[in-house]
Amino acid sequence: MKRILVPIKRVVDYNVRIRVKPDGTGVVTDGVKMSINPFDEIALEEALRIKEQGHAEEVVAVTIGGNDCQQQLRTALAMGADRALHVLCDEVIEPLVAAKILLKLIEKEAPILAILGKQAIDDDCNQTGQMLAALWDRPQATFASKVEIAGESVRVTREVDAGLETLEIDLPAVITTDLRLNEPRYVKLPDIMKAKKKPLDVIDPVSLGVTVTQRIKATHYAPPAARSKGVMVKDTAELVTALRSKGLV
Repeated sequence: MKRILVPIKRVVDYNVRIRVKPDGTGVVTDGVKMSINPFDEIALEEALRIKEQGHAEEVVAVTIGGNDCQQQLRTALAMGADRALHVLCDEVIEPLVAAKILLKLIEKEAPILAILGKQAIDDDCNQTGQMLAALWDRPQATFASKVEIAGESVRVTREVDAGLETLEIDLPAVITTDLRLNEPRYVKLPDIMKAKKKPLDVIDPVSLGVTVTQRIKATHYAPPAARSKGVMVKDTAELVTALRSKGLV
């Protein structure tokens, strides 16, 4: 079966203003809206479109995390994923560990594509897709803004500093998505109801033979320094005077 694997991550919703805990040990998540990482949502939408075009038969959503992550998996199922895999783990998951877990799932599921968001908006690592491709020993195309399946290969237009670059790589492969690839569909109430009946399997990472280890430890969190208020000036001369007083001109 031609299958696409789409890892998703539970993050604080991008519309929520992030607040640091008073003791500096992390960010406030209690009572905060959580959502699918926006880049992962784009990856899922692209996988669904590829399936709708007839290039795949099944889309499998995957997440690694605690019990709360099932809410985001159900959202993925409501968007159109056929089934979901939940690797249950309450530890901090770093990119390399995530890539190793995904590799084990790939060995079981044998997908033609693994489509990931290019990065998560909580840690901005931008590493998991590249590490997965290296461990899987398959081609990769990152920062995709256009994806076209053609037989046993895929053509990917990717965004680079100088503009756009087009790659053609053989399947199976790893793709990471950029913001301009697509606009994810809205989830409708009937789809939410249908999603409750779709299969969601819970997996212990130990059964996959992966040891969850933490190599990096955050010692302190702090919010950005508060910006000073702007100053209104009447004309250019007053602006120049104000800049000179600050030693900027």
